[in-house]
Amino acid sequence: MQIGERLKAVREAKQMSQGDIEKKTGMLRCYLSRCENGHTVPSVETLEKWSRALDISLSQLFAEDGKAEKPLLPFNDRVKLNRAAANSLRRIRTALSRMSPRDIALVTSFASKLAARQS
Repeated sequence: MQIGERLKAVREAKQMSQGDIEKKTGMLRCYLSRCENGHTVPSVETLEKWSRALDISLSQLFAEDGKAEKPLLPFNDRVKLNRAAANSLRRIRTALSRMSPRDIALVTSFASKLAARQS
């Protein structure tokens, strides 16, 4: 989903106008329209202002179901990885950053099953 479509859908679901968002954020209505219609990609700072105006968290804005995502647990630094595993982990982290939440869940489930087979 394009971020502009999501912003518009949430705004309309909350029965707010672009003028309401303009008043709460100080951003121009024409800029809001350009973002919602996909002509401009808003910055993270802009998305933070927008999500506050919509009274939702930034994670809710990106969540497919509109619910806040659980925060990721910090990586356990006590686990010592060999060089190959550390490089693989770096590549996996990059790949995960480009995946949808559904795909991340599938990859995580698959990795857990592989690890259980090794035990």
